[in-house]
Amino acid sequence: MPAGPPRAGGRRGSRAVRKPRARRGRDGWTGRLKGDTPAAPLRVTPAALRAGILAGALAVTGLWAVQAEPSGRLDVVFATGAHLTGLLAGYGILVMLFLMARVPAVEHGVGADRLARLHALGGRHVLSLCAGHGLLALCGYAAHEGTGLLDAALDLLGYPGLAAATVGTALLGAVGVTSARAVRRRLPHETWRAVHLLTYLGAALAFVHQLAGPDVAGGVLTVWLWALAHATVAVLLVWYRLVVPVRQALRHSLRVIDVRTEGPGVVSVVVQGIGLDELRAEPGQFFRWRFLRRRLWHTALPFSLSAPVRDDTLRITVKAAGDHTRRMRRLKPGTRVLATGPFGALTAHRRTRRKVLLLAGGVGITPMRALFETLPGGPGDLTLLYRAGSSEQLVLRAELEAIAASRQAGLHYLLGPSDAAFDPLAPQALRNLIPDLAEHDVYLCGPPGMSAAATTALVRAGVPEERIHAECFTY
Repeated sequence: MPAGPPRAGGRRGSRAVRKPRARRGRDGWTGRLKGDTPAAPLRVTPAALRAGILAGALAVTGLWAVQAEPSGRLDVVFATGAHLTGLLAGYGILVMLFLMARVPAVEHGVGADRLARLHALGGRHVLSLCAGHGLLALCGYAAHEGTGLLDAALDLLGYPGLAAATVGTALLGAVGVTSARAVRRRLPHETWRAVHLLTYLGAALAFVHQLAGPDVAGGVLTVWLWALAHATVAVLLVWYRLVVPVRQALRHSLRVIDVRTEGPGVVSVVVQGIGLDELRAEPGQFFRWRFLRRRLWHTALPFSLSAPVRDDTLRITVKAAGDHTRRMRRLKPGTRVLATGPFGALTAHRRTRRKVLLLAGGVGITPMRALFETLPGGPGDLTLLYRAGSSEQLVLRAELEAIAASRQAGLHYLLGPSDAAFDPLAPQALRNLIPDLAEHDVYLCGPPGMSAAATTALVRAGVPEERIHAECFTY
């Protein structure tokens, strides 16, 4: 996945509210919400997601176990292994689709970057299971018929269901190859996304094969449960990836009203709509944006809001890093916009300490700028460190300095090339700037290399890893 905003008020009309509540951190900090606040949206935690996936895998394994018939015959051993790997591969495909369905409770609780990494890791396991299933099934058939592997393969391809499964597996394999880091870096994002659409066709072909397989087709209840699981995921995909974006577009009528230059190769795009408080976007979250003009409409990319939602306007700040982002500089007022979201878990909900350090690199300043303005805190509670190659590369500088002055917050620019002798992100350098660094929560956003190096330095400087909150948006 590629490149990564703010919470407005609650929904219009009547709504359930809750009384302000206090949250106490280990340093005695109590964060109190002011006034009546709408109930927080449902969030699925990473632990709950992992537990749910594991429970499903165990249930599928149990389904296989109750139907398995122990035998010492070689063909039966191969067939039994093929049935298990096939069931797990089918379940794995279902999980991969669910992870990318953009279900708000999952996106808000787990985080888009973590979901993408889990999707990539799971995808490799699914492809391994598909390959293992095919190989075991082929060996089992060859052993049963007493033929060679090539003859067995030709015989099996004569069955329509098996031919469809083979095509589906090949399509999933193509998606896996283009997702390999070495290949992905050389592909335009549009090409990568187009190939990934083959996942749906591959999954559909695999589903047809599964319904005809002995483990699923062996009982009416099993067929219904398997079909229900797939239908549920299909509905989630259609609803959140198609219906919701179209509904939001019609409801909020988003249009570009301004494009202004913020620095070399960096622009802010201001979008206005109707009733944007209903989106309940939080600082640190992002939307997936699709601008309806030639050469831009076909791709939706994630960009964080660089300011809170105000007066029914949304603002993103974008650095030209490819053809798509370079074309955004030429957007005209009145251009219609599809924005899906908000997504992401880099929000105030992760905060556990009174003091907070915001650490940004490059255009990663965008979600940090929104958090810098809106995170609750008194004088001295908030500090922003902004890493850039030179002062000319600083984005939104005037706004950051105005926020720092009005909130009596710390603001430091860490300037210089990344290969300089002095590293401003070294553990001791960070401790020199912030002596009580270990007592802070840290919000981090920047290029992948900078984020990884900063995380290592923060841990070495005494910040527990669970208090380093980051999202990295790369495809």
